[in-house]
Formats: sequence, C-alpha cells, structure tokens
Amino acid sequence: MQDVEFRTENIQFRKEKYYSPSQKRTYLAALPMGYTGQFGPRVRAWVLALYYADGMSEPKILDFLQTVGMSISAGQLSDMLIKDQGVFHAEHAHVVQAGLSSSPWQHLDSTGTRVNGKNEQCHILCNPLYTAYWTLPAKDRLSLLRVLQGGADPLFQMNALALELMAQLGVSQKWCRTLPTLLSHDQTYTENQLDDVLDAHLPKQGANLRKSVKEALAIATYRSQTAYPVVELLVCDDAPQFNGLTVELALCWVHEYRHYKKLMPRFLAHCHILEQFAKDFWTLYRNLVAYRDHPNPAEAGALRAAFDHLFGQSSGYQQLDERLALTRAKKASLLMVLDHPEILLHNNPAELGARQRVRKRDVSLQARTGEGIAAWDTFQTLVGTANKLAVNVYQYFYDRIAQTNLLPSLAALIQERSAAAHLAASWATTT
Repeated sequence: MQDVEFRTENIQFRKEKYYSPSQKRTYLAALPMGYTGQFGPRVRAWVLALYYADGMSEPKILDFLQTVGMSISAGQLSDMLIKDQGVFHAEHAHVVQAGLSSSPWQHLDSTGTRVNGKNEQCHILCNPLYTAYWTLPAKDRLSLLRVLQGGADPLFQMNALALELMAQLGVSQKWCRTLPTLLSHDQTYTENQLDDVLDAHLPKQGANLRKSVKEALAIATYRSQTAYPVVELLVCDDAPQFNGLTVELALCWVHEYRHYKKLMPRFLAHCHILEQFAKDFWTLYRNLVAYRDHPNPAEAGALRAAFDHLFGQSSGYQQLDERLALTRAKKASLLMVLDHPEILLHNNPAELGARQRVRKRDVSLQARTGEGIAAWDTFQTLVGTANKLAVNVYQYFYDRIAQTNLLPSLAALIQERSAAAHLAASWATTT
C-alpha cells in the first residue's frame, strides 16, 4: 500500500567560527549547498516543480505550504520562482545549443504572451530531444533569428548571399546596386552601426525597405557564421516571417488544411465537392506518412504526381479552386518530406510546446518583469526538455539547487542521445 506524508523539517545548523589574530578577522563556516535564507533545497525544488511543471498558481502553492506548517510569505515564494536562477539560465542556454546541434531540422512556432501589460511573443523551438522557449517583443524575422541563435542579437553583413536574399525579399535593383557601395563586403555590423550608415547615406529610406534590407543582411550573416549551429531546414506553418530564414522550409499539412475548413459552400453540389476533396487530401497525407517508413524514388515520383492531380484540378467551385492554386504554389515546401523522410508532416511538436505556454498564461495571466519572463522561458525549457528525456523534474531541480551534481546535464543527455540516433541511422543505412 502506498501513502504520502507532507511535513516541515526545521534544521538548526551549528557553524564553527574561527578568529585569525594575524589577519584580525573572523571566519564563519558556510552552510551546506542549497541552504540560503530560511529555506532548504527540497522546498525550493518542490516550489519550482509545482509552479513550472505542474501548473499550480502562486496562491495555491502558498496555501499548500502553509497548510503543512511552513512559515513563508508570498514575497518569499515569488523570489524562489524568479530570483538567483543563474545556474538554470546557464543550463537553458546549453540546452538550446545542444538541441540545435542535435539535428539539422527544427520545429518553430509562436504564441502570444503578456509582459507587464504589453503583448509580446513567445517563440517555441524544438525537435524530438528538447523544447526551448524565448519571449521577445515581436515575431518578425529578426526576432526569429535571435531565437535560432540562442537569444543573441543578430549581426549584419553584406555578401553575395545578402544580395540574393534582398532580391527575394522585394528590394529593388536600384537599392541592390547602391547598398554594396555603402557597406564594406564581409564586414560585420551591429544593428546600431548599420542604422548609422543607413541614416547617413539613405535618410529617406522607407521603413519597409529598411526592414527588408536588415533582414537580408542578418539572414546572410546567420547562414554564413560558424560560431553557432545553423538550422538548415525549418518545419513550421506558412506565416510569412518564416520564409527565407533557412535554406529549406517544410510546411505543416495540418495548418494547410485549416484554410479549407474555412470554406463555407452554400450549394449542395459544392458541399459534396468539398467533402470529396477532404477525403482525397487526407488520403494523400496518409500516403506521405507511409512513405516516411519506406522511402524510394519511384514512390516519391508517384506522390508528386498525386499532388499535382489533387491540387491542379478544376472543381467548378470557385473558392475551392482559388485555394487549390495557393496550395499548389507551396508544392516544394509541402512535399519536403520526399527529400527528407526524417521530418514530420506537421508542426505538432511546436504546437504542443505552445500549448504549455497557453496553460501557463491561463494560470498566471502574465509576467510582471523582464526577470519574471526570463524565468518562465528558462524553466519551461528545462521542464519540456526533461519530459522528453524522461528525467524526473523534481530530482533534477533538487540536484542543481543542492549542487550534488549526481544527474548529468540536460545538454549532455541531448548530445548523448543524438549521437546514438545518428549511429543507429548510419547502421541502418549500411545494412
């Protein structure tokens, strides 16, 4: 039979004190690691686990602790959740870098988050081994580049790739010819330095043009640098800010079908046409899922032909036909799985990560300070990653607070399992 006991434990520490006549000062022994203020490592670990892993609110955690006899105030509880979390912030950074290194493809999504009454965006970056959260004021390309670089501010560089990207982002040929004369090739600029150059030489440059120029230069710098892992393939929805960030882009089929769910036919014939299209859409989807298990060139060609047939048809239902043309234009991104059978056909991992932030938002509404939202990001990253790696969250928090260091870091586990997965994939290929 199982049972549980909740109780407080009051500990009296007797610290030795020594006086040094030569130095004329007193030395006092330190407390064991994890004991600071009035509280020990176990209660600190439980508070973090209850709040960030189990979704309890601060008032409910406070009520629980006081019910079992602990003398603690709301302010002390808040400090446990936010203050002095440098160890965990550092591990957050290591998790992101290890996660990005573990795979050339990543999932990315965003959801709203309020910080001290202002609307910001929480970005969720993940793959099967980790989930990382970053909250930033916006969700434009520069913000997403910060996410892909572990929170670092983007740098800007004029090179051949930047010129190519400027053309893709709609910068006119006039500016494509002018800007290389103002910016030194292969010189790296910060955002303030780039703004100074543009203000001095192109003061009347429009906001949209400047935005496109900055994004092209930042993306070119990101793809060219070697200091941080570069994502080669991004799995996401079809929001425009994701375009151009990586060399390849894979779109989510579930998001794509949502466009068709918005169609509202008024005639019975159009209803039948839409119903049949839905069946054909999900039949093609299931065939693509089956292809991931047994990829071969012949089947890939058949699936491309099936895509052309389904989305190239003329149904006679005008709204459906217009939507089919829009989907047909995304063929390369929607069929990316034919070239990369290791990726998913949907963006559900990032969507599930976003759902955790939505639940946090439902319970706590918002973070009141920058320090508070940084704690949200860090601990939701650690909890989400620990769950994927099957690590006990409470034990992990206790190990780090008490500094027993019996558990390996989450980043080390990501590297270990990534190496094992790559070895297994190589073995399967050779055999």
